[in-house]
Amino acid sequence: MSEAPGIALSVSSPPDKMGPLESGPWSLLTVSSLASGADSGKEGVHVSRLPGQLRPHRVLDEIGWTDLDELNEAARRKLQSVREPILITKNETILCGLGSWQLALFEGRQQIPCIQYDIDENESLQFILAIHRTRRRWNSFVAIRLALKLEPYFQQKAVENMRAGGRYKGSTNLSKADRIEVRQEVANAAGSGVGNVDKVKAILQSAHPNIIQALQNGSIRIHRAWKWCRLPKSQQKEDFAKYDEDQTRRRILREFKTARSKAHFDSTKAVEALRSFEAGHPGQIEFRVSIKRNTVVLLGQDLINEIKIAELSNGLD
Repeated sequence: MSEAPGIALSVSSPPDKMGPLESGPWSLLTVSSLASGADSGKEGVHVSRLPGQLRPHRVLDEIGWTDLDELNEAARRKLQSVREPILITKNETILCGLGSWQLALFEGRQQIPCIQYDIDENESLQFILAIHRTRRRWNSFVAIRLALKLEPYFQQKAVENMRAGGRYKGSTNLSKADRIEVRQEVANAAGSGVGNVDKVKAILQSAHPNIIQALQNGSIRIHRAWKWCRLPKSQQKEDFAKYDEDQTRRRILREFKTARSKAHFDSTKAVEALRSFEAGHPGQIEFRVSIKRNTVVLLGQDLINEIKIAELSNGLD
């Protein structure tokens, strides 16, 4: 499949200073993977829109994606008095600036500055992926899952190239080489490798929903999830639960590592302190059941303080 010309998204001279847009990476945006056939750049038009008129790309809604980091970044920019217009398509799909849009909705703003481009849904998704590749905000699973939505588009482009090259004989099936090229296009759009593309496809077809959710929030890696997805879903759920509990336990132990290293008392005193604390503060000790065989007791700072006070009292007696 031959490489199609890219689209250069440029911005006409703004009516006034627009912050990062002029000097930042979005003053001239070229996405080489946009298979549009356009020979020239597409110029943005400055417009104002009601926040309620705008919306995220359809595929972001389909996977239930939310990004609090973008909202937090928009709030920080506001504190720094930096205005960054939202990049949108003609049908009000947001290309860049989801955080600014969310902040505008939260604040109840009436109008927000935007720059509008005339690109279609497939081009806009590739553009969104390209932006997030440069910002490295999305994990590989999210990027590949979104890029896979472009697979039918790349397949159609491959068929058109076959027809243009005289290789199209009325069959809708792509050759092995063309299928490999389509897979490479998906990987390029996601900024990942073809091996991970195949693994994510298998995961989406066979993995338990809990595993897919964990991949989306970055709790597990693609390779581990891919190994699990070859198991029955009931076994996947159990294995993932054990893994998740072990990871949670490790995080908690890391959190308490410093405090634990400074607290020196034996287990008998700790048990006595627990009994005493429960008697004086009924219901304030929480218990969690673990499927692990070993038992780990994490002591809160308030209980550790009581143990230390008791030790001091005993030393004075």
